[in-house]
Amino acid sequence: MLGMDVSDLPSRYDGVDSRIPHAWGELHGPDAGPVRLPDRLAWSGPDTFDVSNPRQRLTLYSILLDCGQRTDAAAFMHPDLLRESWPQIRRLTTREITERWERRLPGLRPVA
Repeated sequence: MLGMDVSDLPSRYDGVDSRIPHAWGELHGPDAGPVRLPDRLAWSGPDTFDVSNPRQRLTLYSILLDCGQRTDAAAFMHPDLLRESWPQIRRLTTREITERWERRLPGLRPVA
């Protein structure tokens, strides 16, 4: 790392837009029951989350927003549950990521 400047490092937000579904219709995850994430997403800690449990769902969706690909969001997120969980997700996830999701998926942005 000698000689490397912080400005040489890529932003953690590079590629975020490509990981966000283009439309609500792409989300077809379950609305109840367990979801098991692949090891590349749940490499430390639990890998199975019950989307019927709001706390577990919040953890699952936060992982997907931060680390998941568009196909992961499509497979594991349910549109109604995402809308329901969004106010809590906004408080736990960086503004940079949540604002990009809100621009892409109308209806996520809170009404002022």
